[in-house]
Amino acid sequence: MNPNTTQTIEHYPAVNAIDLEEKVKSMYREVASNPEGDFHFEMGRTMAERLGYEPLDLDRIPSNAIDSFAGVGYFFDLADIQAGESVVDLGSGSGMDTFVAALKTGPEGSVYGIDMTDEQIRKAESLRKLYKFKNVSYIGGYIQSTEFTDNRFDVVISNGVINLAVDKKAVFAEAKRILKPGGRLAISDIVTEVHLPEGITCDATLWAACIGGASHEDDYVEAICSAGFEIKEVRENRQYQFISDNAKWATDKYGVKSISILAVKQ
Repeated sequence: MNPNTTQTIEHYPAVNAIDLEEKVKSMYREVASNPEGDFHFEMGRTMAERLGYEPLDLDRIPSNAIDSFAGVGYFFDLADIQAGESVVDLGSGSGMDTFVAALKTGPEGSVYGIDMTDEQIRKAESLRKLYKFKNVSYIGGYIQSTEFTDNRFDVVISNGVINLAVDKKAVFAEAKRILKPGGRLAISDIVTEVHLPEGITCDATLWAACIGGASHEDDYVEAICSAGFEIKEVRENRQYQFISDNAKWATDKYGVKSISILAVKQ
């Protein structure tokens, strides 16, 4: 997200991007430092396994990264990461998905994580050093404006993060820019079945909780296609669930749900 402007997403009224960035950073600062805290969403290993993560993979990565895992779906079967490939995680948090990706690429591959929350980057980096993941690197920054060169990566992954961005089209355009021709975009995110009303889309707190910024599923898929991707698969993650009463209410009323998508750069 760009903190310098108030922006409009899709056909909804504007949310204040400065307020939103502070709310997102505050929430995910807590996710990094206090994963046992009270959140709208579930975290940790039990949830990760329910989403589809392989227990043997989770056994091989830092448990503290798993504790702060706030993803919303599983996409590694879609990504089909091969040994030696280069991968970037947009919104890498405390690093769980980067560590799983590093298992797939092997030492000859490379994995980068980018995140705007300093505490998340510091936690992931400390775990990387402690567990000696030499093929993983972390960078502080924004997912819609990375500093990577064009055609750099084989795979872009992201888990429950793009819904937090004010300008989702810019994120998908950036993903296309940094992917090699034929590169894969494998993501999980929160979408809706009903367009959200103004009272929700203008609420930065609900946006930071992965609800207020959720696009209608059709709009989300169209944004990916408009960026220059071909959609290969879209599936619903029925195993994902919000846990707070407010989030459950939004789920029931507006069809807020998790999906995983595989798309290929055209």
